[in-house]
Amino acid sequence: MSSGHESLVKMANQIAQYFVSEPDRALAVEGVRQHIQSFWTPAMRRQLGEWSQANPQAELHPLVREALA
Repeated sequence: MSSGHESLVKMANQIAQYFVSEPDRALAVEGVRQHIQSFWTPAMRRQLGEWSQANPQAELHPLVREALA
């Protein structure tokens, strides 16, 4: 994983950790999705999406995977 992807994965996983306490999983996924949509550049979103598809077994929080789907 390149350092750019490492940084994106780390940030995405940190966002998911914030929302993991939400008891409603759908709201947690939407929170992750909304945060990434609102605060990440289109290039960052594209890079993370492409990387997650190419690395399905990588350590990406399940909430992030669902948010990207």
